Amino acid sequence: MEKSIVVSEVKRVKHPMYGKFVLKTKKYVAHDEKNDCNEGDTVKIMETRPLSKTKCWRLVEILERAK
Repeated sequence: MEKSIVVSEVKRVKHPMYGKFVLKTKKYVAHDEKNDCNEGDTVKIMETRPLSKTKCWRLVEILERAK
């Protein structure tokens, strides 16, 4: 996946019946024009026109680099 990144969003959601908090993960495939990102970076993405079958997001900026 050249010039592509996979961004995962993790949310804590309360279970409707049991009341426990559950982690829900949503994955987005985003376009990275300069191939800058590394694993563990915190990034900002925005929605754009479809660039491929699964890619309809674009990298705006890298907020924090991984250590």
